[in-house]
Amino acid sequence: MIIGNGLIANSLRNIDSEDNLFFASGVSNSLETKNSEFEREFSLLKNTLEKYDSKFIYFSTVSVNDQSKQDSLYILHKLKMENYIKDNSKNHLILRVGNIVGKGGNPNTLFNYLRTQIINDHKFNVHSHARRLLIDMDDIHRFLAEICPSLKNKTINYAFPYYYNLQEIIEAIEKKVNKKAIYDKVNEGDFYQVSFEDSVNRFFSDINPDDYIKSLVEKYI
Repeated sequence: MIIGNGLIANSLRNIDSEDNLFFASGVSNSLETKNSEFEREFSLLKNTLEKYDSKFIYFSTVSVNDQSKQDSLYILHKLKMENYIKDNSKNHLILRVGNIVGKGGNPNTLFNYLRTQIINDHKFNVHSHARRLLIDMDDIHRFLAEICPSLKNKTINYAFPYYYNLQEIIEAIEKKVNKKAIYDKVNEGDFYQVSFEDSVNRFFSDINPDDYIKSLVEKYI
């Protein structure tokens, strides 16, 4: 069963089953500040856990590892959801995902934002110290199809295990659209390390970072 209708939910349609309950609904905007939005997700999550006995898969964010965001309402909300699941589900998997790249979705995600700015010749700022973890939405359902049955009551970070600087992402998009990005470099940006389980490292072991970013722009630009 799938709860939700956004980018992640749609990517899971071909692995939907009665054995798993994929909770892919809720607050997607990391800048959200309305308590009503957070409460809506919590209420839905609580009711869903009470109603179903299937394995519960929840999608959180790797950003909970970012110490600079520990006061963010969005991060505090995600941690609250994670803790509630741990306390109230006997069979769950919490997947902390990186920056998702796919068709559609939130126009303000990193990849969508950069693509739009470059294609439309809009000037933007680039934080020179920023690093980001990316994940193809297709790799979310592939990983869950292959690995999910063996993971129980775990919380894991899930993204392609390479920290892309923004320049690498921009250059890949530039080559695909045959346009030069217009931007100013700003001596700012955050970078935090996360740990990846062996199952994640093995899943991507035969892919190098250059090939991965190239595949993303080929599929989604």
